[in-house]
Amino acid sequence: MELNLELANFKIDPDTQVNLSEWPTRIKPLYSSKKHHQELLNELHEELGTLQDMLYAHNRYAMLLIFQGMDSAGKGSIIKHVMTGINPQGCQIFSFQQPTAEDLDHDFLWRSNNRLPERGRIGIFDRSYYEEVTAVRVMPGLLAQQHLPMEFLDPAKIWQERFQDIINLESYLHRNGIRIVKFFLHLSKEEQRQRLLARIDEPKKNWKISRADMEARQHWDSFQIAYAECLGATSSEHSPWYIIPADDKRNAQLLVSKIIRNTMKMLQISYPIATEAHRKELAEIRDALEKEQFAH
Repeated sequence: MELNLELANFKIDPDTQVNLSEWPTRIKPLYSSKKHHQELLNELHEELGTLQDMLYAHNRYAMLLIFQGMDSAGKGSIIKHVMTGINPQGCQIFSFQQPTAEDLDHDFLWRSNNRLPERGRIGIFDRSYYEEVTAVRVMPGLLAQQHLPMEFLDPAKIWQERFQDIINLESYLHRNGIRIVKFFLHLSKEEQRQRLLARIDEPKKNWKISRADMEARQHWDSFQIAYAECLGATSSEHSPWYIIPADDKRNAQLLVSKIIRNTMKMLQISYPIATEAHRKELAEIRDALEKEQFAH
């Protein structure tokens, strides 16, 4: 059951001027029912599981999946539903929350660089170094905590310089076999309001909301501007951004799953072919195992 949609419609071309108000937060459902959604997702899970197994065996590439979005955009939920079926041994998930004192005493890429995936594995960042050009930009107090030299705090330069640092990093990682796919979960302000209310109404979700969520919500427009500039400046051919309509969680799960699947299918990966020496070794192992059977 193939999803019939053009994924390029969600991809940001390099050097694009992005206006998030022009991008939808909801599209026509890709599924006809809850059951149909699960059937589509299960098929994608099966494909992703096979591809991840091959990626692990091939051991030359890694995948880095980056998820960004406003609070309650569904980052954790999408990661949970999309990565179901992936072997945990081949997957690494990191959630970047408020930086520690140690983080703040290093460069802004330090803590994420320490969490990059190994060859053969899929790394997932729930938030990432992109917080450094969005949240830190909107909340100036966060930048002050980083104790940067005064000569490098020029507001007319610092964000463009950080964009370039990120582009350089991602180009370097690409040349070292790490394929980066970045998802911005595009949520409407009204949908966020409804989700925050739901977190209050459901006791088991109370822990997910605090005053910090409301403080960030008060800066909604500033975040939209910061994200728009960031997405346009840092989407590249080898490390693209996708804007995912996130008001419908099920739709978002299907879109993200298919983008990951398609990206992995483009990698030149395969199961290793045994060498002549290895085949000889296998024959010897088989012979030894068969002799054990007769010995019993």
